[in-house]
Amino acid sequence: MCSPKEVELLHLEEVFLATLARINNLVLQPLLTDAPLDPQGRECLQQLHRSSQQLREVTEESLHSLQDRLRRPDAFGLESLLLLRGADHVLQVHMEYIESYTRCVVVQAFEKATKQSEFWQGQRKALRPLLWGVSSEGSVGTALVQALRQPLIRHVQQYVFLLLSLVDTIEECHPTRELVVHATTVFEDLQSFMKQALDQAMATQALWHTLSSRHRDALCSPARRLLQDSQDVPVTVTPLRAERVLLFDDVLVLLQGHNVHTFDLKLVWVDCEQDRCSVHLLTPEEEFCFCFKNPQEQVTWRWKVTQAVCQALRGKKDFPVLGAGLEPSETPPCRSMTYTFLAEGRFCQATYEGEWCQGRPHGKGTLKWPDGQSHVGSFCQGLEDGFGIRLVPQASEDTFDCYKCHWREGSMCGYGICEYGTGEVYKGYLQKGLWHGFGVFESAPQAPHPCKYTGHWERGQRSGYGIQEDSDRGERYIGMWQADQRHGPGIMVTQAGDCYQGTFQADRMVGPGILLSEDDSLYEGSFTRDLTLLGKGKVTFPNGFTLEGSFGSGARRGLYTQGMLDTAALPPDPSSTCKRQLGLGAFPAESRWQGVYGPFRDFVRAGCPGNLQEALLGFHVQSLRELRKSQEHLCCESVGRMENILEEVLQNREPEALQQCLRKALSSSLHPLGKLLRTMMLTFQATYAGIGANKHLQGLAQEEVKQHAQELWAAYRGLLQVALQRKGQALEEEEDTEIRDLQVHRLVLPLILPSFYSELFTLYLLLHEKEDSLYSQGIANLSLFPDTKLLEFLDVQKHLWPCKDLTLTSDQRHSLVRGKCFLSATECLQKMITTVDPREKLEELERTYREIEATVSRVLGQEHKLPMDDLLPLLIYVASRARIQHLGAEIHLIRDMMDPIYMGGLYDFLLTALESCYKHIQRGDMHQLPSSRDFREP
Repeated sequence: MCSPKEVELLHLEEVFLATLARINNLVLQPLLTDAPLDPQGRECLQQLHRSSQQLREVTEESLHSLQDRLRRPDAFGLESLLLLRGADHVLQVHMEYIESYTRCVVVQAFEKATKQSEFWQGQRKALRPLLWGVSSEGSVGTALVQALRQPLIRHVQQYVFLLLSLVDTIEECHPTRELVVHATTVFEDLQSFMKQALDQAMATQALWHTLSSRHRDALCSPARRLLQDSQDVPVTVTPLRAERVLLFDDVLVLLQGHNVHTFDLKLVWVDCEQDRCSVHLLTPEEEFCFCFKNPQEQVTWRWKVTQAVCQALRGKKDFPVLGAGLEPSETPPCRSMTYTFLAEGRFCQATYEGEWCQGRPHGKGTLKWPDGQSHVGSFCQGLEDGFGIRLVPQASEDTFDCYKCHWREGSMCGYGICEYGTGEVYKGYLQKGLWHGFGVFESAPQAPHPCKYTGHWERGQRSGYGIQEDSDRGERYIGMWQADQRHGPGIMVTQAGDCYQGTFQADRMVGPGILLSEDDSLYEGSFTRDLTLLGKGKVTFPNGFTLEGSFGSGARRGLYTQGMLDTAALPPDPSSTCKRQLGLGAFPAESRWQGVYGPFRDFVRAGCPGNLQEALLGFHVQSLRELRKSQEHLCCESVGRMENILEEVLQNREPEALQQCLRKALSSSLHPLGKLLRTMMLTFQATYAGIGANKHLQGLAQEEVKQHAQELWAAYRGLLQVALQRKGQALEEEEDTEIRDLQVHRLVLPLILPSFYSELFTLYLLLHEKEDSLYSQGIANLSLFPDTKLLEFLDVQKHLWPCKDLTLTSDQRHSLVRGKCFLSATECLQKMITTVDPREKLEELERTYREIEATVSRVLGQEHKLPMDDLLPLLIYVASRARIQHLGAEIHLIRDMMDPIYMGGLYDFLLTALESCYKHIQRGDMHQLPSSRDFREP
């Protein structure tokens, strides 16, 4: 059964539908047909007509649902009523009508349309039925305002009354009760919203009459509503001066004389700090306070501004617009908005699109200037901070300078890549926008004098230790710099193999210096600016002769000298050239690459913050795509990854686990230790690869590798201390030098040596080239011997000969077999060159020794320990059959890089024995070597 209230609702909808039809015929149609309107007013009326049509349609649909319910109550339940099942839709249609109507009120469309119109003067009588309880006296425009307003107000009031009555007729547990309660709440909110929206529209319309035409033209908009006026609730603005303050639903306006200052509410922040008599407001370019005489005024303004900002951000008005309570809420501190800066400064005319916090760009965002300059990256408190990419157009050419850098407080700071439109590239650290710290600069390939500098910078200039390669001249400078010039001790290496060492001042060598030529000639004396011999000096030739006197050069005469030639000296030992190493005293290993080590130490001292990892070491990144990828990875996982790294360091402190942990860390380009190692490799290659592959730099390179190992161990120790500190555990005590060196040689050096081995071993090859050449000749001579003849030649006692190991065919004899004796020992020695780890090389040498002893013991039928007199000739035999190239370079590298703990032990003994074999074979001083025809069968 249907309730009487449903019948009343049906009658209500029928009356309202007829009223809407009358409004359309009497008001809206004539206004759109005959009224002389400006474009703004006509657009508002057209929108009102469309929303009126929608209101008629939804009312008609509601009426039909009520008619169906009354005709067939059993088939159509209460929930079938549109007012209940579609309350939100009905609400939206009513709100659109109210919005359209208030727009017309704000722009005074009705008054303008009916002004001086005889037609509308004659319509007063026809409009009276639409004016419930309102006098029809006054202008026709006012009558139209009331005619379009009163029917809707009365209709919504009756909705609320009937729905409240309907609720009382439904039992508590009935399923449709909740629908009715919801619909009642919706229309109660609509009733409140209507009153406030209509009041705001009338207040806004009244405001325009109080403003000058200039202000009115600047501010008047159909959608804009006045929320608060300082003429109603006084306010004083500081430090800005304002005669009047207007709060609209989209902007805050300060009027001062003819000036109008508008602030978009989406970019207005109300400071959350409480003050009883003031409100602090923040905008992108201004900060000001509203001051009041009493707390009540402060509460009113604060609440209204806060609510207006929140609603502007949401893009719609809430129910109620201004609530009954005056409890102040807070404006959202963080937002995503677009704003164009107008004030003078770095951001002048720039448009920022991105995240904001408390009136400042904060988070991810993009800046674009009218001239084409742009910045994409992170911001903090209004300044670039974090990773960002800056593009700066060049006016002279259609090119850009691109800065892919880390920023701090508005300037480039930390690691970055600077690519210039000229083709120049800088990869390294920056400070306050200048190249500062360690960095690599490479000139454009098409530059007149292309060059590459790897080293330290200070305020945009080369300063400190650095390497510069001049590919055009085929030269590489290794040494100290100051104010962008070579200054202090330095080494110049040429492509021809010549090395100069001396003191540079203002980009030229001054005072005495040294020249080491490719043929091992040594000059000690002074040079010209272009490193030509000039003045007093002494030349020591490879054959031992010396020439001491004065040197000079001329355009036609070339190099000439006047002095004394001494030919009495004996030729020097080839190994004496090994002592001619440059730079060892001039560039202490611990001070060469402080620009690489220092930032990592600072990173550890700061507690290893995850967000600084990429700003610290990014030299493993080669391209923009990799850099962006690393930044995305960093933003998502850096903090967690750093926690995992420290936890792994803490959990793997036992020797075996520690070595595996270090191996994994050093092989990863995302681990801080792996990044540090890759930067060390970059500096090493820049120094010793290519032109820098000079034998006189071997000592410098060897020192550098050991220093890198020490620094990596110190870096690991630093990470361990941070991990312990975060866990609240006791920090480990400082290691003494002996323990540190032991750990470096045992754990770190074997792991990093492969990274430097190619360049380092090349230097050893060049340094021992002559000795290895003599050794190779000796091996070639000994290879002519069959096994038995070679054993006899080396004075190996015959009872030690492993003849029973020789498996012969029917047409072979013992005297003709080669490479069959001590075969297992020979194969072990050959494996020594398959690894780069000095310890593993020594292990293979030990296995060789064990195989020799095992073979002899098998021959003798009992365990036998070889004395040195027997071991040396057998080791010479094995070495000659192993035919290891560059054995001298291998022996010296092992000796230089082996763990000091092995000194005086078995490994040291065996290495000394192998070195003795090398020298015997090199000198060929065992006996007069026979020719191959001495071993032919008769």
